[in-house]
Amino acid sequence: MLFHVRMRVNIPHDLDADVVAKLKSAERERAQQLQRDGTWRHLWRIVGQYANISVFDVASADQLHEILAGLPLFPYLDIAVTPLTRHPSAISDET
Repeated sequence: MLFHVRMRVNIPHDLDADVVAKLKSAERERAQQLQRDGTWRHLWRIVGQYANISVFDVASADQLHEILAGLPLFPYLDIAVTPLTRHPSAISDET
């Protein structure tokens, strides 16, 4: 199943800089592993915002929830999820 996921990062300004650096490093590592695994299919930055648009390819909404809840930055993310399905006018078979 494909899901469009919008994530906006809201790290508190008073959070210790070392903690923030460790969280960002761990987040990068996890995101890159999920991309290598084919689970995090697309990752796009939203210009001018600390936010992204992503496409995840997972077996279920429950699996997506587990992945998102396991992200190191999860406590600081505002997340909106939209399930996707193939459009009948699409010319590509790529999912």
